[in-house]
Amino acid sequence: MKFYDCQPAPSPRRVRIFIAEKGLLDRIEIVPVDLRGGAHFKPEFERINPFRTLPALELDDGTCISESIACCKYIEAAFPEPPLMGRTPKEQGVIAMWEHRCEWDGFIGGAEMLRNTAPGMKDRGLTGPLAFEQIPALADRGRKRITWFHDFLEKRLAETAYVGGDAYSIADITALISIDFAARQKADIPESHTNLKRWYDQINARPSSKI
Repeated sequence: MKFYDCQPAPSPRRVRIFIAEKGLLDRIEIVPVDLRGGAHFKPEFERINPFRTLPALELDDGTCISESIACCKYIEAAFPEPPLMGRTPKEQGVIAMWEHRCEWDGFIGGAEMLRNTAPGMKDRGLTGPLAFEQIPALADRGRKRITWFHDFLEKRLAETAYVGGDAYSIADITALISIDFAARQKADIPESHTNLKRWYDQINARPSSKI
């Protein structure tokens, strides 16, 4: 199995952390892809992933799976221990709900900020093969979404040890990469959010977060 990765990018990092938490770093070949150099637009990568995005997981039979959560779902099904998406139907539903909220407001909010302001993202308002112009108003909206993201996590983590409940899960991974992504754009966790900061320090101290 091969995992197509780019070290600084948040989407591949989510799967890389998932792989590390599963203890699979020595069983999955990691193939770096130079996003800055446009390697994802070259024909050889298009054959792997026609959407021309990272991450991508290539199975031993040649099947290719793109999109972060799709990659994680495959790995969870193939290597169920330790569970990172819940054991019971209730756990799975709750974790999926919180993971989606973290992606929708946290990760997508950060993407709106970056892709609609960064000079290097000109005509890259959205990922994929098509050119989309930058819309500065979407960056403003993204910043507001990050504020909401921080607020609802602060409230949630006053009630639970982890984002998805009592155990570490994919919801924590998505929350972590979203917080770090936003922080790179100077949208840091507010000092007043003590529950979120406690959780962040705990999660960021895990070895997988340094991979």
